[in-house]
Amino acid sequence: MKKNSKFGNFYLGLNFFLMYLPIAVVIIFSFNESKLPVRFTGFSLKWYEALIHNSALLEALCNSLILGVSSCLVSAVIGTLGAVGLAGVHWKTKGIMEYISILPLMVPEIILGMVLMAFFYMLKLPFGMLTLLIGHTVFCVPYILMEVKARLAGMDPALEEAARDLGAGPMRAFLDITLPLIMPGVLSGSLLAFAMSMDDVVISIFVNGPRVSTLPIKVYTQLKTGVTPEINALCTVLLAVTLLVFLIYSFLRRKKNKLH
Repeated sequence: MKKNSKFGNFYLGLNFFLMYLPIAVVIIFSFNESKLPVRFTGFSLKWYEALIHNSALLEALCNSLILGVSSCLVSAVIGTLGAVGLAGVHWKTKGIMEYISILPLMVPEIILGMVLMAFFYMLKLPFGMLTLLIGHTVFCVPYILMEVKARLAGMDPALEEAARDLGAGPMRAFLDITLPLIMPGVLSGSLLAFAMSMDDVVISIFVNGPRVSTLPIKVYTQLKTGVTPEINALCTVLLAVTLLVFLIYSFLRRKKNKLH
């Protein structure tokens, strides 16, 4: 048993080492004085200063944040209503409908991007933020739909029925009973969808316009000429913000649990 425990600890430690080593390298070289990410020549904050003055990179980051938040909000509404609607359907074709609803996750991104590009071209939509929003919403909806669907599967339907028996209408019963119970699924699905939207490159390239650039596309295009340490600085800042949000959320959750 002790040998198995030691092997398990070693395997877990190796996994964590391989997972977090690239992140640690990015953070370290964001403070590197040299422009070449080969060896650490000295501590410097000049790449963070250069990041502040890089308007093109900051604009791409702003576009990605706006796109991620907007697509998540639209997807949250569509995915939540879709999951609630599917939960109340008892047709024989329900399985087919559920399969179609998560189909964008199974289609390769390059094919989905080409289909969306052709579709927008047929509709004569100008490529830009609108087409990006629609494209990101298409592949964000299934994430939220699956999370809410799983939450609904563990919810007692008698709760909503009791509210209806007490005189609440369908909308009131949904807002007061169903929505608070499925909200953790909505939030977790939205966070996952936001992460996928911030990370997407393939679909964004196909549905993007010449005047709009997102952060992943900006980084991808810079690969041809070489990624500067400003990207490392930006990744470090985003990582720090994410960690700060996580710590605040954990603190508020612990405080709420103590009150209860």
